[in-house]
Amino acid sequence: MTGDVHLRAVEDDDLPVFFEHQRDPDANRMAAFPPRERDAFVAHWKKILVDPTSVIRTIVFEGEVAGNVLSFEHGGQREVGYWLGREYYGKGIATRALAAFLAQFPVRPLYAHVAKHNRASVRVLEKCGFAVVGDDKSFATLDGQTVEGVILKLEGS
Repeated sequence: MTGDVHLRAVEDDDLPVFFEHQRDPDANRMAAFPPRERDAFVAHWKKILVDPTSVIRTIVFEGEVAGNVLSFEHGGQREVGYWLGREYYGKGIATRALAAFLAQFPVRPLYAHVAKHNRASVRVLEKCGFAVVGDDKSFATLDGQTVEGVILKLEGS
């Protein structure tokens, strides 16, 4: 766990990097989330960046855009999510970025929904204080297959 991790506001130049990150087939399988085509991706990001209920930060590692972390409202709950480029896996960046985000964004409770097979992401959330509170039997559909998920929650202090 070396290297500087910090969060900043999303800039327009970050979006092409985020686009390439979300196109990675291994990341798509881990997250159980299909990639968007460029136009759909840009439309989605334009929408969420102006949504007053969303809080979105770019994760910067050693001066490079490594990914993003965000919180949004979904189904009456406040959720958190993050996405890193594959070259940043296994370096503790997700844990440090999420911890920094949680320190800056004290709204609780927070929920996270993660594909059950994505143990690395579950572990990141647990290291940041989230606890598994349930299963999501129909978390997502990927390649025509239903993917099971887990629901994690971070309680208020």
